[in-house]
Amino acid sequence: MKDITLENYLKSIQPADIVQPKKLEKPGVTTEGKTFSETLKESINEVNQLQKEAETAIQDLATGKTNDIHNTMIAIEKADISFKMMMKVRNKILEAYQEIMRMQV
Repeated sequence: MKDITLENYLKSIQPADIVQPKKLEKPGVTTEGKTFSETLKESINEVNQLQKEAETAIQDLATGKTNDIHNTMIAIEKADISFKMMMKVRNKILEAYQEIMRMQV
């Protein structure tokens, strides 16, 4: 019986078994060519658009332009969930920033 040691295992790995991560063209640029800040701005704009759509749906329901309370509630919930998610992401970014600032060089 052959002993399975770390050395034997590492020798048995073929180059085809190793997956190399794709390298980015520039640091901070995603594979789609957008920077983190651009992606963040797009996400904030999407949340803002959902908030505006919910506001319009509420106004239409209140003024009698529509009687569709179901779609109004769906618009409100979409806006609420997206806003909560945006706040969680913001909090995580702030936590990461604070952690980096606490690091000693």
